[in-house]
Amino acid sequence: MRLTTKGRYAVTAMLDLALHRGKGPTSLADISERQGISLSYLEQLFAKLRRHDLVKSVRGPGGGYQLSRDLECIFVAQVVDAVNETVDATGCGGQGGCQQMGETCLTHHLWCDLSDQIHSFLSGISLADLVSRREVQATAERQDRRHQSRQMSADRIAVG
Repeated sequence: MRLTTKGRYAVTAMLDLALHRGKGPTSLADISERQGISLSYLEQLFAKLRRHDLVKSVRGPGGGYQLSRDLECIFVAQVVDAVNETVDATGCGGQGGCQQMGETCLTHHLWCDLSDQIHSFLSGISLADLVSRREVQATAERQDRRHQSRQMSADRIAVG
C-alpha cells in the first residue's frame, strides 16, 4: 500500500484541528509545532483541504483554520482524497501495466480489490471516531502540555 506522508500528514493535521475545535481558529504554526510538520508543507495541504471544503480559514489576529463541517461528516478517505493521495496496493499504480510489455500480472485484481477495501475502510472512519479514542486524547493532551511549556519558555525569553 502506498500512502505517503502527504496523506498521513493531512489526516494528522485535520485530527489536530478537530481536537482543538472548541478553542477558536487554530494556526498552522501551532499544528506545525505540535505535530512536527513543516509550516510550508501544511500551507500546501490546507490549500487543498480548503478547496475541498473540509476547512475554512479565518483571517486577522487570532485567525487560523477551522473545520468546515461537523466531525461526524468528515471521513479519513475524504481527507486523503482531497490532497490527491491514493491508497494503492498495486505495483503498477492501478494502471495494469504490471509486467513486461505492459501486461497485467496475475495478482493485479487482488491488489486492486485490496486498495478498494482500504479506501472503503477509511471512508467509514470519521474525525469524530478518531477524536473519541482514548489513546488519541491521551496523545493530544501530552502534545498540548509540551506545546504550552514551549510557549511559556518563549514568552519568558521575550520578556526577560
